[in-house]
Amino acid sequence: MNESAPGLSTLPHTVFLRRLAGATRGSSLDAKLGRAAFVALRLVDLLGPDEHVPSPDAFHYQHAATERACRGIPADRPETGHLIGVVQSADDAFRAHDVGLLFPALFAYAHYLEDGMRLEEALDVLETTERVGGETFRAEDRVAARLRMARVLRKLNRFDEAERAYEEGGALAEAIGDSHSHLLSRIGRANTVTARGNLVEAEGSLRGALADAGAVTDRRAQALAHQGLAVVLSTSGRPAEAIPHEWHAYELYDDELSRMRILTDLGVTFLTVGDADSAERALTTVVREGKARDVVDNAMIELMHCASFRRDRVGFERWQDRCEARREDMPPNVLVDFTLKAGIGRARFGQLSRADTLLRTALRLAEDAGLHEFVFRIERIRSGLRDCKEGCNCDPLAAAEPVLENDGLREVSNNLALLGS
Repeated sequence: MNESAPGLSTLPHTVFLRRLAGATRGSSLDAKLGRAAFVALRLVDLLGPDEHVPSPDAFHYQHAATERACRGIPADRPETGHLIGVVQSADDAFRAHDVGLLFPALFAYAHYLEDGMRLEEALDVLETTERVGGETFRAEDRVAARLRMARVLRKLNRFDEAERAYEEGGALAEAIGDSHSHLLSRIGRANTVTARGNLVEAEGSLRGALADAGAVTDRRAQALAHQGLAVVLSTSGRPAEAIPHEWHAYELYDDELSRMRILTDLGVTFLTVGDADSAERALTTVVREGKARDVVDNAMIELMHCASFRRDRVGFERWQDRCEARREDMPPNVLVDFTLKAGIGRARFGQLSRADTLLRTALRLAEDAGLHEFVFRIERIRSGLRDCKEGCNCDPLAAAEPVLENDGLREVSNNLALLGS
């Protein structure tokens, strides 16, 4: 299917049809998932306030057809479970005359898509949620949907829309006395300011939110504020200051997924300051204890990166082989990151032609997936490799000198050592 076909751009949920356009064959798994998502959301559309209410027979016919589309997808795929949940919730909502029953399944599906960096698709699901449910959803659900939409818009670099959504979510939260969500809206707006590049303003806002979250002992808001501060500090060239904030976030989070993700961030930041030992302790813990596939994939990729940083050829090859065995199930952002860091590793071992081939592949994958930040980063690294090929003496991938003259870093490093003991 060609996305430029007449009338296609005007169809609802077109973003899911792009999977068909990008698939090598219509029977591929991704094509089937895209088709099933499209028809599942079209079923949900029938329940919207602006739609003519279908007869029970008409709804049953479309529901049955949608179920058949979902049965053609492997049952062990996480997205299959989400789509089946959406279809079932639509049937339940129609039978009970209660669109509020749609919210949990749609919200969970949007979260899944966001985690896989399918951001346009996640936004489509969230927009569908708001369009179909509107004011009929509970106030708490409307706040959650608005804040999630703000986060997706921020990741899409649609900053003006993201800021408005955070403000609207914060106002809704304040109106119902939801102090936690109000704090989340403040932290989200600060993260948007970070993405815009105003690091001074973002740091001040996050420190204020951290203080207010501490005053009411809101541990999750504290963790998010610490995590946001770590990003600001790393981005502003102060990674050593970021590390204690990442550790505080790890201690404050109470769910395994968030703790494993922040440990991965911690490993990346320790490598930035040149402490590969602490980086590997953090990342090895994630591989050993992590349950979510994408989290473990990311940690393994970073362990491969650590090995090339150390110029450990055997370790690099071992981790690359383990990552390669999992690449078929990697979402686009993870696959691009793996290919990029495999290319960096080859360059570090002097295999510049192999490195350039991998970087060109990573660039193509990033462009196809619309991952613009990766595109800019890969182009910059390829430029450095071209300089090396032309005979310069610089090493754009030289290892950093360890920076451990800091009590905070030593404390976090010691704590990481205890995790593996």
